[in-house]
Amino acid sequence: MESIRVLLSSSCVVPFEVAKWPSKLAQTRNPSCWVAEGEMKKKEKKRFGGLKCRRSEYFDQQEQQGFSRVSGENYFGQQQQSVGGFPPKVFVGHSVYKGKAALTVEPKAPEFALLDSGAFKVSRDGYLLLQFAPGVGTRQYDWSRKQVFSLSVTEIGTLIGLGARDSCEFFHDPFKGKSEEGKVRKVLRVEPLPDGSGHFFNLSVQNKLMNVDESIYIPITKAEFTVLVSAFNFILPYLMGWHTFADSIRPDDAGRINNNSRGGAELEWSR
Repeated sequence: MESIRVLLSSSCVVPFEVAKWPSKLAQTRNPSCWVAEGEMKKKEKKRFGGLKCRRSEYFDQQEQQGFSRVSGENYFGQQQQSVGGFPPKVFVGHSVYKGKAALTVEPKAPEFALLDSGAFKVSRDGYLLLQFAPGVGTRQYDWSRKQVFSLSVTEIGTLIGLGARDSCEFFHDPFKGKSEEGKVRKVLRVEPLPDGSGHFFNLSVQNKLMNVDESIYIPITKAEFTVLVSAFNFILPYLMGWHTFADSIRPDDAGRINNNSRGGAELEWSR
């Protein structure tokens, strides 16, 4: 039995026992990885044999691009730079175009604060930015007159749970608690269409500071609403920053952290 050391990834080397190589290809226990004898140079073959792993190549690319497991910057492009190995920012959104208006929905990343311990904490949840633009012609929209509305994670949950015959209403005052309170009023109403084929999204904005009083509405079909709800379900944990916690979990850290911080919840769980 010959012991051959196989390189599984850039940071993990494990022993791999084989009796004999097949003529051309020996398949490992992992179906996504395989060991090829091929035409490799003798010195390379003597060192560790040739292993090619699709999963390893994927994670190698992520490491080369400066993927951050802690901050989750790779998901939203927040605070990323196009220099120093960091990828550029990524902007995503989904739009619905109708005769009288257009609606665009964009996710905005949560904000993180650096603690003295070196760890990160979510300082502010992300949100969904809704942009309504009135129509001015056939497939033409005046984006200079657009009105915006930000949905919190709780408001997103309300829309996710909205039934075919349900309605909801959200009221926002951007200057609440400030001297300008009451001068800007935004109301988003979501109501079922009379024939049950979807929902109306109606945004009313009264801005006394800019002398604006406008109402923009757009019908959303069942299919379009299903797409929105599916996207909302997917993005919600990311807006809360929970993906960064999941990505930061490591087996070698879990035991140490749990032993050092056994609070009431941990003690109750262990009973």
